[in-house]
Amino acid sequence: MNVSATLDRPAGWSLRKRLVAGIVAMLAVFSLVVGALSVLALHEFLVSKVDAQLTSAIGRSQDVAGRPHGREAPVEALLPGLGSGAVGVLTVDGIVVAAGYIAVNGDGEPLTEEQVLRITAMDQDAGPVTIDLGGTLDAYRFVSTTDAAGNEMIVGLPLAEAQEITGSLLVIVGVVGGLALLTAGILSAAAVRRALRPLERVADTAGRVAELPLSRGAVALPDRVPSEYADPDTEVGKVALSLNRMLDHVADALTARQQSEDQVRQFVADASHELRTPLAAIRGYSELTRRAPYELPDELRHSLSRIESESVRMSRLVEELLLLAHLDEGRALRAEPVDLGDLLADVASDARAAGPDHEWRVTVPDEPVVIRGDAERLHQAFANLLANSRVHTPAGTSVEVRLTATPDAAIVSVSDDGPGIAKSILPTLFERFVRGDSSRSRRAGSTGLGLSIVRAILEAHAGTVTVESEPGRTVFTARLPSTPTGSADRRDGAAVLSGS
Repeated sequence: MNVSATLDRPAGWSLRKRLVAGIVAMLAVFSLVVGALSVLALHEFLVSKVDAQLTSAIGRSQDVAGRPHGREAPVEALLPGLGSGAVGVLTVDGIVVAAGYIAVNGDGEPLTEEQVLRITAMDQDAGPVTIDLGGTLDAYRFVSTTDAAGNEMIVGLPLAEAQEITGSLLVIVGVVGGLALLTAGILSAAAVRRALRPLERVADTAGRVAELPLSRGAVALPDRVPSEYADPDTEVGKVALSLNRMLDHVADALTARQQSEDQVRQFVADASHELRTPLAAIRGYSELTRRAPYELPDELRHSLSRIESESVRMSRLVEELLLLAHLDEGRALRAEPVDLGDLLADVASDARAAGPDHEWRVTVPDEPVVIRGDAERLHQAFANLLANSRVHTPAGTSVEVRLTATPDAAIVSVSDDGPGIAKSILPTLFERFVRGDSSRSRRAGSTGLGLSIVRAILEAHAGTVTVESEPGRTVFTARLPSTPTGSADRRDGAAVLSGS
């Protein structure tokens, strides 16, 4: 048995199982070797005793055969001092003159021709040999001798008793060995479990830390391997100490990262807040100058128009940055019942007015779908999704908004049949300042923050947003935890808005 193979396979086994299996396998090999050697030693000992009896008996049998009329003596007379089962064969000049065995009642019984042939075919110079006579006699130990007159006397004794004793020992060894292996397995499992308990605590601690959202936000790492398992004098204790030191370093790094993020977030919030006033002034003065009663040169009027439009775009960017900063800070949103069907109908109506060259459809269930959330922020999130479909698809594109409800969630999908989104952009599409490539037309200005605001608002409501895209079909799917509908009004059928 290959013990190393037992320890290595199967790979799916835990360390505890492999250790216990290895211990039991080694004990099994040791028990098998000891048991086999014991049985073989006993068998050889018993056979040697039979050989000793044969050596003593062959001399007496030869004496009887050498006496006058010894050749005519019955088989039992040729085997003096031997009990039942003893076999004797006497040959003179190669001719068998007597062949038989002593029966249980002490009388002589003849051997069959086949048995006689097996006996007489033995090598006289080979010493004691074992011959299976078959029938009721089975295995025998034989020895032969020849006197000066050429008379050959062959005497055999049965090995049945030796085989019975050996078989009994084999059963005993098997039973005792099996019980020993069972006991060893139970004890080794308990010992291994106790020895690996510190390693289990290390694994539990690592597992709890692995489940923490370490990528962003403030993260506390209170989990450590207990000090009683962090023994520097043991291998597992060294692993526990190393893990605790690593967690300390990770906690320090996360704290530094969070402080840096807080500083950047505060800077963005402060800067956005401070920029609102001058941007509003620039926009107001440019608009006031452009509407002055006196005639302005066309070039100046165009410049003022560009200043006004860029100030509007900058104001929108500042508002979006300020919103993201507030969401990053974890500011609480309003929690009030929101009928998503009515909200989506309003959002689609606004989108139709902004993009009359697109076809807009919104489908909601007959029953109201009500969640708890901030209606203003949710309106902004879904408006951004529809604006994304409007801005990045050509005229004539069909955009469908569909609301479905499950027992635990409300699902909003926004799909269009536009050119699609490049696969290289999909993994980072909801990151900040990420824009689609040229295949998604940018006829209007884009800050690259719209979809990141969508994700931030939905995550603030414990929801998610995903995207799937291929040429000719793009689907954004938002999931929000649902709440009982209460006493909201019932709508008849699905609302459909269209435009061309």
